[in-house]
Amino acid sequence: MVSRNVKLAKIGIGSNYPVRVESMLKVPLDDTISCLEQLENLEKAGCELARVAFPRMELERNLATVASFSRLPLMADIHFDPRLAIAAIDSGCPAIRINPGNMGSKKGIESIVDAARQNKTVIRIGANGGSINSRQLEEAEGDMAKALFLAVEEQLFILTRYDFHDIILSAKSTSINDTIRSNAMLSKKYSDYPFHIGITEAGPGLLGIVKSSCGLSILLKEGIGDTLRVSLSGDPCKEIETGYEILRAAGLRDRGPEIISCPTCGRKRADVVSILGKVEHLFRYMPDGFKFAVMGCEVNGPREASSADLGIAGTPKGIAVFRNGKILGEYPAEEIPTILEELLKQIDSDQSH
Repeated sequence: MVSRNVKLAKIGIGSNYPVRVESMLKVPLDDTISCLEQLENLEKAGCELARVAFPRMELERNLATVASFSRLPLMADIHFDPRLAIAAIDSGCPAIRINPGNMGSKKGIESIVDAARQNKTVIRIGANGGSINSRQLEEAEGDMAKALFLAVEEQLFILTRYDFHDIILSAKSTSINDTIRSNAMLSKKYSDYPFHIGITEAGPGLLGIVKSSCGLSILLKEGIGDTLRVSLSGDPCKEIETGYEILRAAGLRDRGPEIISCPTCGRKRADVVSILGKVEHLFRYMPDGFKFAVMGCEVNGPREASSADLGIAGTPKGIAVFRNGKILGEYPAEEIPTILEELLKQIDSDQSH
């Protein structure tokens, strides 16, 4: 899907850029120290954009402080009060997330658009199941996906009638099917705008990861999505890790090495889980997209993982080390971490020259 591009500080969003991975601060602006600590952790995890809830005017100074120290671009999340939107823009946030329809009077919307235009601020229209009103649901004849489409369309019309187009569209639901269908309808009609995608309130841990992966992978396969968030209950850094792995699986982005490991069975000649634990510290020396394989036996070894840049497999004599399907040698298990470290240094040296 080809879309126009928008800029949030130093990052671009749209069809000329990779799908961005973002999260949201899970601590309140009242605690600026915790906000900055979480932003630092998110940046280290690879986060490219962080959303922050801005619910009250008395937090304006806090928001300005966080925005000034953050190395990540911030998107202020705002509801109901246009003064909050303008304050967020004045505080240095390069983006705001609003529902224009709940921003009050026409004058309030005009003031937001004027401030956004003057400061080159991007506006995300964020519609979800909680922002659907009874009229939209009635017009959609109870179809939540269509109601989401109508909600975003209404908000988009409000902004574009002021000739404002630095917009990101977002329609999200806890329902995978509703999210997919609403985004499909929007992309068919408004493909010239970048899209933010996600499954809201996906849940904790494995439940949320699976649900988000199912929904997001379908949207990405259809070419929908310029930024994404995996909405998990818990550490926001896990959202970033999961987001990148979804993009890797979809063939869209690589961050860090790709680890290939067999599930093991009765044929295994090496303890895959144990070996992974012993060599995990070496992953940080592997460049983006580097394929590293740990296989339990010679059956699944170099043959099944022949595409790996470097790999190991259990054999009757010990552990075979292979590169691009070619066996380099066999070694005792206790020597493998040292052997791999030396090989990685050699690979890095070869690539440098």
